[in-house]
Amino acid sequence: MSRLQQVTVLGATGSVGLSTLDVIARHPERYQVFALTGFSRLSELLALCVRHVPRYAVVPEAVAARGLQDDLRAAGLSTQVLVGEAGLCQVSADPEVDTVVAAIVGAAGLRPTLAAVDAGKKILLANKEALVMSGALFMQAVRKSGAVLLPLDSEHNAIFQCMPGDFARGLSQVGVRRILLTASGGPFRQTPLAELEHVSPDQACAHPNWSMGRKISVDSASMMNKGLELIEACWLFDARPDQVEVVIHPQSVIHSLVDYVDGSVLAQLGNPDMRTPIANALAWPERIDSGVAPLDLFAIARLDFEAPDEQRFPCLRLAREAAEAGNSAPAMLNAANEVAVAAFLERRIRFPEIASIIEDVLSREPVVAVNELSAVFEADTKARALTEQWLSRNAR
Repeated sequence: MSRLQQVTVLGATGSVGLSTLDVIARHPERYQVFALTGFSRLSELLALCVRHVPRYAVVPEAVAARGLQDDLRAAGLSTQVLVGEAGLCQVSADPEVDTVVAAIVGAAGLRPTLAAVDAGKKILLANKEALVMSGALFMQAVRKSGAVLLPLDSEHNAIFQCMPGDFARGLSQVGVRRILLTASGGPFRQTPLAELEHVSPDQACAHPNWSMGRKISVDSASMMNKGLELIEACWLFDARPDQVEVVIHPQSVIHSLVDYVDGSVLAQLGNPDMRTPIANALAWPERIDSGVAPLDLFAIARLDFEAPDEQRFPCLRLAREAAEAGNSAPAMLNAANEVAVAAFLERRIRFPEIASIIEDVLSREPVVAVNELSAVFEADTKARALTEQWLSRNAR
């Protein structure tokens, strides 16, 4: 390679960000960290800056920025600290940046990810909410700029690996019948329904296979995460909602499958470790070592599959309905879910009320066309306000 690939990691202190930095550190001859961003875990961000020596770091507020800048200088580093959304967009679109890892959780990741898209970068997308909220506009921007969009979610990366190289021509044109999106079923797959009223945030965050942040862990427990992934898959692979089938696979070894019209089903397997899809996307179309142990099929011994129960996982139904409705519905679904999950983590609501709140919010606001980004954020704002109103009416 003629020079080191410059990488910006948005959301560096989260699980995806840390896994990305682990892979990058294994290949110093290929990659160099250009910028790291963090939200609240600023001591961890400082430690990452000391280790990886980025040109820029980005934090949300000016006070935190001054503190981090002082700490970096004390450590002998010349890293410059930027502030807020403007800083995030700057390190995403900088002309020297080759690759942007979009791993900020939630709606906050949309604008900086779009900044990377508009600048024509190679984007490794872990922020599924960006596509959920603004799918048509986002993909239109990708086509216009010539950006390279590669999925980092283990499921979407698996689908990408199992698709033919020319899948952009359309699924029917390349012989694909359907996409099989696997889900672990989370910690409550077999919990009696009556007991879900009493589960705690810590129980919801105790994922059986993956180590993730608290918000995405709750989404996995409710299967909203899989619902958001369904919407994302439709945009990434130009699929209709009825062409994406969710399959519960408790072992999390098969990360997703693609079913072809000739009866072939291609699957991507691997240990449940995010470094595998990260390494795949970072080096694509090449392959590099990720640090993940080889898959031991003899130790696994069996692979199980079952259909999801929408009585147990109503969030999955709500997400599919939002995908079918399109326009502003997915943005409202995502916003209501973000506020409801935060309320559950704060113990203000019970776990089943997450789905109840989302359904209530979606019923109160008509679906409207989304032809520009302002309409996306308007739908997001309305849904958040309606969710807060529900929480106020039902305050404990």
